[in-house]
Amino acid sequence: MTTDDAARATTDVRALAEADLDRALDLSYTVFHLKPGDRTRSFHRDLLRDGLRVGAYDGEELAGLVGAHRRTMTVPGSQLPCAAVDFVSVLPTHRRRGILNSMMDELWRRCAADGRPLACLWPSESAIYGRYGFGAATEVYRIEIDASRPLALRLAPDGRPLRLIDPAEAPAMLAARYDATLPQRAGRFTRDESWWRAGALDLDGVRMNAGQDGFGPARVVVLGAPGEQPGGYAFYRTRGPGEGPGVVRVDELEAESAPAAAALWSYLASIDLTSTVRAASRPADDPLLYLAADRDQVRITGQEPSLWLRLVDVRTALTARSWAAPVDLVLDLRDTALPANAGRFRLTVGPAGPAGATWEPTDEAPDISLDVRELASCYLGGTPLRHFVHAGLATEHTPGAVRRLDAALETAWLPFTGENH
Repeated sequence: MTTDDAARATTDVRALAEADLDRALDLSYTVFHLKPGDRTRSFHRDLLRDGLRVGAYDGEELAGLVGAHRRTMTVPGSQLPCAAVDFVSVLPTHRRRGILNSMMDELWRRCAADGRPLACLWPSESAIYGRYGFGAATEVYRIEIDASRPLALRLAPDGRPLRLIDPAEAPAMLAARYDATLPQRAGRFTRDESWWRAGALDLDGVRMNAGQDGFGPARVVVLGAPGEQPGGYAFYRTRGPGEGPGVVRVDELEAESAPAAAALWSYLASIDLTSTVRAASRPADDPLLYLAADRDQVRITGQEPSLWLRLVDVRTALTARSWAAPVDLVLDLRDTALPANAGRFRLTVGPAGPAGATWEPTDEAPDISLDVRELASCYLGGTPLRHFVHAGLATEHTPGAVRRLDAALETAWLPFTGENH
């Protein structure tokens, strides 16, 4: 037996007891080199307490931690319970012993017991998670607007009044508008009041390094008169001119229509003492990119994967989503971590299209061979499978099979995940 095998054998992976929450946070802060304040620590403690928790114990020492928040994610045509993986930590003294592998195996068991067919994460090191079946499923653009002059648009903005509201009023006032936009795109999350306060607006000041970047407090602008359903809103922060030009940082923008979006972007580009608008997380098919009359004024400054997805229960995931076209194909699916997902299956979606998919074992020859990681990347409709075929990461055995599957997976809007936590 090697030293690592012996170490693995003496490590006990089990549910993290509530009594060990503070030990777990200390472990995570050590691994990520963090020194949070009391409010942030209390927020993290609540998150860890309310989620799925797995700990790795080396004797009495807590050597590893994996947590997962209980979230609900939009998928095409539906919503599914999802485990949002977080707090992934292994002490530097215990790395390369297979501890993370063991904790992820235990997490999959707990996801199944908790009825969560999906798992997701925002990786700090993306190279780690592909081997656990995660694939990049949504993409974001970083957008910058030259606001030194009025924003030139190709259509007239919505004429309803714009008004600033107290951010504390936003959860109650804007939840219905946010919920109305959820079905439009896959990859988004439902919110309760606590997530509005902490996750979306940071009303309680629990984010790490909040206020240390020179930006002021959250502002909320709403489109529409008092008492009517808002046509849209934006969360933003500003930094006035100092060492550089003034900047508007857009954290979230939702609109019911293109004219509503035009009104909000026009407002953000017109704020006094600022000359740049920056949005770090926007959909790859954001209408703003087409609304702009001058694309030199609205630029894409970055493009990167956002949400990484794992299909924990492939059958439930595939049969729960809607489909854009009928399809009848045999897929040979590889999944080394979750053998129940692996094998040959016939995916059938009838002429009705939107619902009624089946996923059944078969001995028939496969039309397509692929790994669960690639299926996860395609699942929300953001990445065509043909890209992975071209890259040699999936194999088409029957000519035209990949084209038919891509057509069935397609969505009207690209998936988008604006959150990064």
